[in-house]
Amino acid sequence: MELGLKGKYALITGGSHGIGRSIAIELAKEGVNIAICSRTQSRLDETTILLKQHNIDVISVKADVLDQDAVEKIMKVIEKGWGTLDILVNNVGGGGRWGEEEPLDTKAEVWGEVYQKNAGVAAELTMKCLPYMLKNKWGRVITINSIYGMQGGARPWFGMAKAAEIALMKNLAMNKSYVRSGITFNTVAPGGINIPGTGWEDQEKNDPEAFAHFLDKNWPMGRMGSPEEVANVVVFISSPKSSLVNGASILVDGGECPVF
Repeated sequence: MELGLKGKYALITGGSHGIGRSIAIELAKEGVNIAICSRTQSRLDETTILLKQHNIDVISVKADVLDQDAVEKIMKVIEKGWGTLDILVNNVGGGGRWGEEEPLDTKAEVWGEVYQKNAGVAAELTMKCLPYMLKNKWGRVITINSIYGMQGGARPWFGMAKAAEIALMKNLAMNKSYVRSGITFNTVAPGGINIPGTGWEDQEKNDPEAFAHFLDKNWPMGRMGSPEEVANVVVFISSPKSSLVNGASILVDGGECPVF
């Protein structure tokens, strides 16, 4: 299917690893020019090489979104390099393993930092990118969420932050002036995704039998998802073909989340 994305400009936060990197690569395959940001220069360099193989323009910015000036830094580089933007993928986030099992033992700073890393940065970047999309009379804002934005089961600071992201996208999706300018706002909510460096491989290595039982019990498909499977959904939502998809929170979890 020709998705009509060639020549568009996209920013993917946290775009050098895991789901973000897969999104960047799949969009690049469609001819989208890509900007990525990350805390780790080596990952940025490696991903930039992969992206340039698709004959697109690539911008990479080393930035930690928890730094006060990170959003301004990212946007200054995009303004200087392109002066425009069509697609924003708010992928950076996390903190689901931060803090303690007991909420009363968890410092207040954890609540604030997890919220800022997820919903706070998504809100800031969305507001910075919207003017470009309004000028272009077209745009896509996609926030990578989690099944825990739609159900219980996570540490509360993480679930709260992810629920806030869904609320952000849903409320912007109801703004007539934005939507009638061709801009849509959606969340994509993955379930368990097997990403290197996130702890899943350690669990499998330490006790393969228990891990296999865990998968069988919790995943209807008997397996976790891959970053590429999430990226494929994001690419479609990024395209003009998804014009009626607005304000949605799309589960990409193989049936893991019991939300009806």
